[in-house]
Amino acid sequence: MKKGPTMAQDTTPAIGGSTPAELDEPRGWRHGATWLYLVMLVASAVALLISFILSAETLQMARNPNQALSCDVNAKLSCTTVAQAWQSEIVKFGEMSFPNAFFGIAAESVFVTIAVIGLARMRMPAWFATCTWLGGLAALAYSYWLTSQSLFVINALCPWCLVLCFATTVQFMALSHATVTVQGLPARARGLRKYYRLGFDLMVDAVWIVALVTLILVKDGAYLFTF
Repeated sequence: MKKGPTMAQDTTPAIGGSTPAELDEPRGWRHGATWLYLVMLVASAVALLISFILSAETLQMARNPNQALSCDVNAKLSCTTVAQAWQSEIVKFGEMSFPNAFFGIAAESVFVTIAVIGLARMRMPAWFATCTWLGGLAALAYSYWLTSQSLFVINALCPWCLVLCFATTVQFMALSHATVTVQGLPARARGLRKYYRLGFDLMVDAVWIVALVTLILVKDGAYLFTF
């Protein structure tokens, strides 16, 4: 029996002997483990330091409830006002509550450790890298929730919390970049690899940071420079 026509396969060699998937792979120091995990390490270390400072301030307030905290600048830039709000202690067990800063110490210690592992150029298991990214996303979401509560509900800003917000943002940016270009996840996300290879992340990250700064300045900019 005569077979029908079959579709011819494309045997045209790729440019330079590389496949389209290989051409989409980001290359260069900006996409490597050393740079990305170093940025993540610095951001995570800053966030960890801020968590320690906030924990110390919380303990100081517990000992001296009527004393203003050292990071109070004015009525709007006030760590005391934010620390006294229920949003700063969302985890409660009966009558016992735990300041969010304590959980920040635990979480950021993990991110610092992961950044050090990444600097050692270790390829993480896919499940571990995925859980790490989800943890970074959860940390970012919580940081933004608390910042939005400070801006629009509590109507006071904690200077240390603002630093923590930006540190968590940079941490997530570096972690997301490393998850795609170093850990190779998601496995078939050619679009994400091309996104980083073409440098679109630089534009998006810049707009992201500018949007955060603009939001804070528009809402409470007049109070940031009043001492």
